[in-house]
Amino acid sequence: MLDQIQGRLAGKSLLITGGAGRIGSATATSALAEGAKVVLADISPERLENFVSSLPTSCRSQVHAITADVTSEAGIQALIDQANSEIGPLTSAVHSAYPISAGWGTSFEELKSSFLNEDLTCQLGGAILFSQQILRHFQSNDIKGDLVHISSIQGISAPKFEHYQGTSMTSPIEYSAIKAGVIAITRWLAKYHSGRNIRVNCVSPGGILDSQPDVFLKRYRASCSNFGMLKADQIAAAVVFLLTPAADAINGQNLIVDDGWSL
Repeated sequence: MLDQIQGRLAGKSLLITGGAGRIGSATATSALAEGAKVVLADISPERLENFVSSLPTSCRSQVHAITADVTSEAGIQALIDQANSEIGPLTSAVHSAYPISAGWGTSFEELKSSFLNEDLTCQLGGAILFSQQILRHFQSNDIKGDLVHISSIQGISAPKFEHYQGTSMTSPIEYSAIKAGVIAITRWLAKYHSGRNIRVNCVSPGGILDSQPDVFLKRYRASCSNFGMLKADQIAAAVVFLLTPAADAINGQNLIVDDGWSL
């Protein structure tokens, strides 16, 4: 795919946080195939290096990898400053960073305030702070900018708890709160920046394949239409679409990609 540049993102300079994660790396691959220059930001230099080295040599000159912590104002600003110095002003951003505390996944009955506060602050608070800094960057450079956040089907619907019975899997209450919040801030930001040539949207993915137990996969598939659990590149296709000129009139929206799970 990377050898057949289609060019829908030609001229775009795209920053992806969580760039070495499943959605981030799949989005990077798709964006590169569409002609974008890509800055990958991730807290893990090892994962960044492994992903970049997996890309075809022909497109690596279009990729800039930066180790960054996007849970603080200082870390976000340092990332944007470094990206700007390496490739010039950014035109687009995808915030797919997914910082979690040591207590992530604790049952509702055992949830501790320290871990809850950390997760709410780093994930939802981090998304707000990243939005603040990247939208300020767009405005200061007079850029028609695009920002895409990553929410989840758990942000629009309660978990199907019966899918998890008999497994070690769970869907934490704070995850639902965070992802519902991401949808809310997407709408707020789009409205707040009305008239400034800035678009803010989000994508709510269904479950993504990641070695889940067969019993869970079968139950989950029964709630879907054609696929069940999805591949990361199916989510990336929707994210990239929102960055293209074809989506110019889409603003403040939550694009659900879940194979009918939420119907």
